[in-house]
Amino acid sequence: MRTADDPNATTPPPDHDEYGASFEEEERALMEQFLSDPAHDYRNLKYGDTADGKIMRVDRDELLVDVGAKAEGVVPAREMQSLAPEDRAALQVGDTILVFVVQSEDKEGRAILSVDKARQERSWRLLQAAHESGDVISARVVNYNKGGLLVNLDGVRGFVPASQVTGISRGPDTQKQSDMARMVNTDLQLKVIEINRNRNRLILSERQAVQESRESKKDELLINLSEGDVRTGVISSVCDFGAFVDIGGADGLVHLSEISWSRVKHPAEVLKVGDKVEVAILSIDQDRKRIALSIKRTQREPWTRAGERYQLGQIVEGTITQLASFGAFARIEDGIEGLIHISEMGDERIQHPKEVVSEGMPIQARIIRIDPARKRMGLSLRLNRDDAEGEDEGDVPADPNGEA
Repeated sequence: MRTADDPNATTPPPDHDEYGASFEEEERALMEQFLSDPAHDYRNLKYGDTADGKIMRVDRDELLVDVGAKAEGVVPAREMQSLAPEDRAALQVGDTILVFVVQSEDKEGRAILSVDKARQERSWRLLQAAHESGDVISARVVNYNKGGLLVNLDGVRGFVPASQVTGISRGPDTQKQSDMARMVNTDLQLKVIEINRNRNRLILSERQAVQESRESKKDELLINLSEGDVRTGVISSVCDFGAFVDIGGADGLVHLSEISWSRVKHPAEVLKVGDKVEVAILSIDQDRKRIALSIKRTQREPWTRAGERYQLGQIVEGTITQLASFGAFARIEDGIEGLIHISEMGDERIQHPKEVVSEGMPIQARIIRIDPARKRMGLSLRLNRDDAEGEDEGDVPADPNGEA
């Protein structure tokens, strides 16, 4: 810079701006501001990292994804095979996608990313959490083998043993295979019973999930049930002493004696699994979580109308149901049986009823006594004899067990 006194002289430039800050300090401040800008805060990626990335470009063989690194990362086609064709076709620029870092940087400086491993990583974490908390999860059956079902959980393959699936029969192998084939492409509610990520091992149980669900429903049902209620149910199993009925999340027992007003020797005579039935609630044991049910209490007791339907001297048709030393019992209708005393089986003296009748044999008989209040009926095979001629039954019981 020249001066008025010496036009050839120069002066150095000022080392401060008008605000008193040095140029050096200003430059340093600008650099610090640049470096502290979040837009320039790049991530240092390493193998195993997962991140939500933004799709920048969709190509036929790869995706270009911004994960906040110095350069955009790439997802090769081989790393997104777990995506269904329709899901892959739906990917668009700007979509957010979870990715897993397979390689932090290739020779072009780009990170190699994987959608498949990201889904697996997230799925393993969720499965571990479900295992620890005991939560029930949903999974689709994708295939099966000799031992059970194969399911897919967002890139993690799990195994459900056949013994842990309620819908697979325990019969011949051919039936099991048929049952499993039928379940492919269906969704199951499952519980994780074993998980080992290092061995890539995931074992699940549908049976436990169903049982837990039923227990929860049963607790709720027990609270809302009352003795005397009538419910619609389905026979779930049949055994020697009765039948179990599912009444909407809980099984109750219908004892053999509560199946029918008629004599029933075995529940299988009148009931089979899958039958729909009306049941009355007899009792509820909250502590033991047991429900006693009755089928016959939902029907009118036959003896209440017996006095209207039957009279002395009437000829009725029946079926021999049981033999005893003193006579035979014949069912006239469901819930009403009569006793044919041995003395009323013919004109000749016999030693045992089996000489004249047998179980299951149809007969015609004449009513010689009727007592609806005591649920007793006396019958005679002598169709043309007078009532008074029938031998008095006295205290002969109405059935061989001594019950009225």
